[in-house]
Amino acid sequence: MIRIAVDGMGGDYAPEPIVKGTMMALEKFDNIEITLFGDETKMAPFLKQHPRLHVVHTPHYLSMGEKDPIHQYRTNKELSMFMAMQHVKDGLSDAIVSAGPTQALVVGGHFIIRRMPEMRRVAIAPVMPSYDGRGRILLDSGANVDFKPEHLLDFAVYASIMAEKVLKRQNPKIALINIGTEDSKGRDFDKETFALLKNSPHLNFIGNMEPKEVMTTEADIMISDGFTANIVMKTVEGTAKGLGLVLKREIKSSIFATIGALFMRNALKRFKKSLDASEIGGALLMGFNQVVIKAQGSSKENGFYNGIRQAKEMVEANVIGLVTETLKKKEESQA
Repeated sequence: MIRIAVDGMGGDYAPEPIVKGTMMALEKFDNIEITLFGDETKMAPFLKQHPRLHVVHTPHYLSMGEKDPIHQYRTNKELSMFMAMQHVKDGLSDAIVSAGPTQALVVGGHFIIRRMPEMRRVAIAPVMPSYDGRGRILLDSGANVDFKPEHLLDFAVYASIMAEKVLKRQNPKIALINIGTEDSKGRDFDKETFALLKNSPHLNFIGNMEPKEVMTTEADIMISDGFTANIVMKTVEGTAKGLGLVLKREIKSSIFATIGALFMRNALKRFKKSLDASEIGGALLMGFNQVVIKAQGSSKENGFYNGIRQAKEMVEANVIGLVTETLKKKEESQA
């Protein structure tokens, strides 16, 4: 049985979509057991009795605008997110899923769950929508701004195993986000990273890619430093939102466009769904000793359900164990 701890109070619209997404996951998967942490009085209207659901009450939780998560951790261990993470740390759950503030989740990961000894940094790795509907791993999308090239090499190894075992990509392809596709492009940092990725026997590195290829690249993994990748991620999100607004405006521009949209209703729904990152899952906080999934703060129930599904698949595939083994071999070969 896969045991998952859920922060019931994290997210812009918590607890309703969190609890409903949790119930969806329990109905869908018969090999998971969920412990839900949060204010039981607020969660009660959406809760249902289930033999594989356990509820731990706490009235304390983080606001989405929290500015000092380190202070909150040091002064209040009863916050729902930190209690859920401690449950994982104590070996009572195998993974945590939260839609709470990202930096608080990173802080809790460092202080409670702890970083893998083989990983020198932590990365945020969402699965981005793509033209073919298969999704692409993007990292680091904001955990750190400053990296060394060897840190990105570690991330690439981890992401490659995740792509193979969870996304089911054979010999997953890795590309480095850069200002041009030529080998010599970019900052010194990019050139050094390029050389490390190219020379690694553990990776299928296909070279540089430009940001304009994010939705159409053949790569399964897109990698860069936290500053660059975060801008790429937010640009894609903003573009998708803008496209939706333009499309809506044009549909309302005339009676003929509105009638045409009625005939295209199913196609338009598929279009919207194909640009929705919540359909794929949450973002993995890559580098901790256990699986930590950050669902979108604005998650609806289906989005949070997909975050739980992603956590389940990560545990099932033993991704962290495989990463540990691979990175140890890499270090031994370099010694």
